[in-house]
Amino acid sequence: MEYHSGLGMNMANLAYLSKAETRSISPENPTGEPGRGGRASDGTGARASRDLGVGWKVSPSISLKAGSRQTIADIEGPGAIQHIWLTPTGMWRHLILRFYWDDQKHPSIECPVGDFFANGWGRYAQVSSLAVCVNPLSGLNSYWEMPFRGRARLEVENIGNDDAVLYYQITYTLTDVPENIGYLHAHFRRSNPLPYKDVHTVLERVEGEGHYVGTYIAWGVNNTGWWGEGEIKFYLDDDHEYPTICGTGTEDYFGGSYDFDLGLEKVPGREGAGYQEFTTPYSGLSQVIRPDGRYDSQQRFSMYRWHITDPIRFRQRLSVTIQALGWRSGGRYLPLQDDISSVAYWYQSLPSKPLSPLPDPDYLEIV
Repeated sequence: MEYHSGLGMNMANLAYLSKAETRSISPENPTGEPGRGGRASDGTGARASRDLGVGWKVSPSISLKAGSRQTIADIEGPGAIQHIWLTPTGMWRHLILRFYWDDQKHPSIECPVGDFFANGWGRYAQVSSLAVCVNPLSGLNSYWEMPFRGRARLEVENIGNDDAVLYYQITYTLTDVPENIGYLHAHFRRSNPLPYKDVHTVLERVEGEGHYVGTYIAWGVNNTGWWGEGEIKFYLDDDHEYPTICGTGTEDYFGGSYDFDLGLEKVPGREGAGYQEFTTPYSGLSQVIRPDGRYDSQQRFSMYRWHITDPIRFRQRLSVTIQALGWRSGGRYLPLQDDISSVAYWYQSLPSKPLSPLPDPDYLEIV
């Protein structure tokens, strides 16, 4: 990649100068145009700023009425989105992100807001990674680069029964996009419960040329005992019954080992906390929700694995599945019927196939 394009900046090429132009969209500058920020005379902050007037945080957020859909960015390219910050109120599973590239009629990204930012259980969990950072209390940050050539349109829909408020900032560059650059895609799926002896499909038969760059999973356990013996499998191009890439266990794929479990005796003062959360640039067990003996009756986990330095490349098609396996008597595997939600992230060429539709609000809801 040519460094002067303004794409793919990192510490190694940060000093290279570029002809790219930086823009940023927020409720204070909804178009991102030069010199158009801070001009609002009405907005969600109008009452607080009434003594100060225009330029004093008059429009820091937007209201999302129940059942409404709003475009939060509509950008003429070529260019690339380089950072998205959001902080939403309401039920995160009922706020749906949709990203459209180059006027393709169907979205390339369709995902509940929390899951897209590796917080699938609707509760804050810190994530400190290269692609996603989630900071107190609900600062959701994406650093996935999202190139586009003609147009980028970002939309949020509130499919819930209650109104919500959304603060956001979308920073992007206007620059040339080389021919060999792909478009970011992301898709959410949920199996609740996973049928007996079935596998959870993370990504179903994507067609085109591209590379897979990340997996997020929110895993709810419905059995006692260890739950993560299952293998993740990547079916590339002409693979059918058997995959080209086959993992060795769930915690292994997400960068851990031996159940993520330090052992209770190794965690003084934290009885019941043998699972050890961790968050690193490329992988993490970022959240463990432990039963509280009252209403939190199930163990729930958040895990991410970013293939930033080891993307999984495909030429024609790609499918990804993961097994859910525990243990039963006699040292035998037990196929589990757990609650598994996932987000797959990949880059590919356009046009791309329509994503399978999201479940209805009741099926999405975390209960």
